[in-house]
Amino acid sequence: MALELPALYPPPAAPGAPAAARYELDSPCLAWTDQAVLLAEFARSRDLSPLQPPSGSGLISPRQLLALLEALRTEGGPDTAFVIGRHWLPGHYGLASQALQEAPDLLTALQLLCRHAGRLCPLLTPRLLLDDQELILVWTEACGLPPGLRGFVIDLHMSAVTGLADWLGGQRLPWRYSFNRTTPRDLAQHLVYLQAGEPADLRFGCQADAMRLPLALARQPWPTRPGRAAAALAAGADPGSQARGLIAALHDRLLPALDGPPSLEQLAAELGMSPATFKRRLAQHGSHYQAELDQLRALMALYLLQLRGQPNEAVAQALGFFDGANFRRFFKRWTGLLPSAVMR
Repeated sequence: MALELPALYPPPAAPGAPAAARYELDSPCLAWTDQAVLLAEFARSRDLSPLQPPSGSGLISPRQLLALLEALRTEGGPDTAFVIGRHWLPGHYGLASQALQEAPDLLTALQLLCRHAGRLCPLLTPRLLLDDQELILVWTEACGLPPGLRGFVIDLHMSAVTGLADWLGGQRLPWRYSFNRTTPRDLAQHLVYLQAGEPADLRFGCQADAMRLPLALARQPWPTRPGRAAAALAAGADPGSQARGLIAALHDRLLPALDGPPSLEQLAAELGMSPATFKRRLAQHGSHYQAELDQLRALMALYLLQLRGQPNEAVAQALGFFDGANFRRFFKRWTGLLPSAVMR
């Protein structure tokens, strides 16, 4: 029997469903009154250079939001990403934030976060992987990140989810964190703000930025008050909350089809642009089609090999490789390791 790939939440859109709005790095799609005003208030509280709202429509692009974060990273202290993260969620971003505050448990909150990332965390797209024992929240690209700012943005979002769970659940949870970068010289801020029990809960040099937690804890009821915000979102009251960054939209299409992915030409046609334009747009976001496909295949391979203990040949077949040898060459090129080195 062929190995089935695990599903990542949110599930792919049903055939014929309206496509979610798509934004790019330079799309003026983010209200200043959302995340940017939080950054301006942080700058004011620390007597940093003031952040000025834009003139005109009051909208900024993801690139402009990243520029604001870069300024704060440069001027702020070593705890800047973590302190901002503690105030990032649930935020004051309309129905999506209200739905988070009304969530009955952490699992529901994370599903809302993944579904409405365009409103709640437009710089990254979280994806949720579940099995019988645990959940894994994987942070993936939305519309590109400057390499020098990636770690800062990842730390901010991990701090945001940790803080949200602490506040709404009323207790510290035993998260384990994985980081796709080298170990920093000083782990003090990670240990304090992520409330990791010990340095072993922080794993660096991994192939993905992710947070793991026993599933039973995510299903424990929260002392929140039920409301109607989630139902209103599901009914389409805020369609912009389901917007996807260009790279996130590409991932949405590739993830259900890793064993037989569509060609770049097919994807370009689905997105309403020529292949040349699609290539150019991806390049403007610091990527290209094959890199994104390889990243998703490597992520899924790591999950199946390391966490599910699946055999090498079955994983190769599930991911659409011609044979095990071809898969081993790909895996070594992408991760620097042979599959046998990570198998459970």
